[in-house]
Amino acid sequence: MISFIVSIVVLVCAYFVYGRIVEKVFSPDNRMTPAIALSDGVDYIAMPGWKVFMIQFLNIAGTGPIFGAIMGAWYGPAAYLWIVLGCVFAGAVHDYFVGMLSMRNSGSGLPELVGLYLGQNARRLMLVFSVILLAMVGVVFVYSPALILGGMWGTKMMWVLIIFGYYVIATMLPIDKIIGKIYPLFAFSLLFMAAALFVGLIIKHPTLPEIWSNMSDINANSPQSLLGTETFIDKNPLFPCLFITIACGAISGFHATQSPLMARCLSSEKYGRPIFYGAMITEGIVALIWATVSMYFFYYGGWREVVSPETAENFLAQADGGKSLIQYFDAPSVVKEVCSGWLGIFGGILAILGVVAAPITSGDTAFRSARLIIADALGLAQRTISKRLVVSIPLFLAAIMLLVWQAENPNGFNIIWQWFGWSNQTLATFALWTITVYLVQRKKPFIITFVPALFMTVVCSTFLLVSGQAFGLSTQIGYTGGAVILVLTLVWFFSWYRRQMKK
Repeated sequence: MISFIVSIVVLVCAYFVYGRIVEKVFSPDNRMTPAIALSDGVDYIAMPGWKVFMIQFLNIAGTGPIFGAIMGAWYGPAAYLWIVLGCVFAGAVHDYFVGMLSMRNSGSGLPELVGLYLGQNARRLMLVFSVILLAMVGVVFVYSPALILGGMWGTKMMWVLIIFGYYVIATMLPIDKIIGKIYPLFAFSLLFMAAALFVGLIIKHPTLPEIWSNMSDINANSPQSLLGTETFIDKNPLFPCLFITIACGAISGFHATQSPLMARCLSSEKYGRPIFYGAMITEGIVALIWATVSMYFFYYGGWREVVSPETAENFLAQADGGKSLIQYFDAPSVVKEVCSGWLGIFGGILAILGVVAAPITSGDTAFRSARLIIADALGLAQRTISKRLVVSIPLFLAAIMLLVWQAENPNGFNIIWQWFGWSNQTLATFALWTITVYLVQRKKPFIITFVPALFMTVVCSTFLLVSGQAFGLSTQIGYTGGAVILVLTLVWFFSWYRRQMKK
């Protein structure tokens, strides 16, 4: 329990200490922001700072810091280190600089920023990469809530149509009409759920693995007959798979597509640290809480405390046949069981908001971001509904095709989700290199993003080599390949840096 409390304290302190250092490096000023200079009543709308914070938090969070933290908890207390260090030194820095650079460049999206600092070839690559990633997010977050709602009332296809219809409306309408009104409510629900679980952890004070004594443990304190994690861990070793599994809550490239949305709604650059850096720190706290709850759930029999006798009996019957905790209680199941078991009826409602409303809200902003990225690339202003339709109709047709493929392919959801994780972190890597080049060109301390960019480059490259989701090579070959990529990246960067200094 001490590791958990210390991690929370470190995140809070980091906002006030390292967050100020990062802010000082960028040096915000009193210049007119895009929300005021380019106000169009659709996407460029100045809104109150507290509302922008809540929208930014929900945009970047969704179910990411919940589901990712639950799955990351399989790797043990190493998850604490990654959430804290990743959030403070990579994720929050990444979100802050992307948001602020967007404000300095008329609210430009990530591909436009990449083009400014990494060149037009990189811009074209990011344009395609970003739109594909955002389409995958939208499709995944149509299908997953539809599956849950279809099991409660109606049919899966009915909910797919309803959710997709909502996406079309939310993508087309001005940002303050739906998103500006309902997102703060959903964000509050997520924060309240996390706070209630935090209080529950303090009251229960369960025994939990600690960083200094259980770092190498991977669900080692639960009865091995109920686990069966060996196959999963063998195919997905801690490095680099932990750093792909826990994205939201540590660092996520999806955030780089969302921060520009809010960069178009801020009335002052001074709001950058509390909104961009602060929202990421808040997400890290949520991820820590869910990682801790999950460790108790998976490690020390916490599942017995929250599930009904019927559920426990069903699981134990299947456990004799080789069914493991991880196989039986997936991430949505853990959310449902923990919230309803610890927080009662109200907790059950919060769980529904967490596993249904949160992904839906991530999906609609994903499509909105895709619309704006495509519009920027084509030079189409989005003030009129006809211009928005020109961009949105092909986008939604492509999404429908992907959705149909997913529905007809029995393993379609898993395939999309697995590659979304890698694509997400690859996007973050490009964003970090973009920021690093910006800092070098402005003769600012680039080390603050150079180290995270280098680390994520190795993570994403090694993941392709060793993960069972990709090439599935041995860790010896994969780690050797990762080391080669590290050396090549260092040679490339410092060769470029020397040329840059001569200029």
